[in-house]
Amino acid sequence: MAIKQVSVFVENKFGRVAEILDILKDNDINMSALSLADTTGFGILRLIVNDPSKTADALRNQGITVKTTDVLAVSMDDKPGGLASLLNILKEAQVSIEYMYAFIGKNEGTAAMVMKVDDQAKAVNCLESKGVYMLDAHDIYRL
Repeated sequence: MAIKQVSVFVENKFGRVAEILDILKDNDINMSALSLADTTGFGILRLIVNDPSKTADALRNQGITVKTTDVLAVSMDDKPGGLASLLNILKEAQVSIEYMYAFIGKNEGTAAMVMKVDDQAKAVNCLESKGVYMLDAHDIYRL
C-alpha cells in the first residue's frame, strides 16, 4: 500500500526551490503534496508527484541529488481530533513515525496524511483493522 515519495536535497540558496519546480513543470510533472525542511546549508524537499520515476530522472539529469522512498498515505476526517485518532492507533501498535505531512484533498471533509513509519506492514495492518482508508498511488495523485 506504499506510495513513492521523491526526496530532493536542495542547497539553501535563493531561488533554488523555484528552479527545481521549473524542472518539474518543464517535464509535465504534477505535484499532489510537498514538504520542505531546511537547515543552514541545505534542505530536503519531499514531493508526492504523478510520476516519481520520471521526476527522479529529470532532476538527476540536472545534477540534483534525489532519493525515492516508500511512504504511506491515509485518508482521515478533516475535523478536530482526526489526526489524534490516527496517531493513537499507531501509538497503541507501537509504530514510530519518522516524519509526516498533511494536505487537504478535493473530497470535502477529509484530509490526507503522508507518513514515513518504522514498520510499514505493521502500520498498514493496524490502521486497516481500525477502518482507516489507506490511499494508493491512484488515490493520492488525483487529490
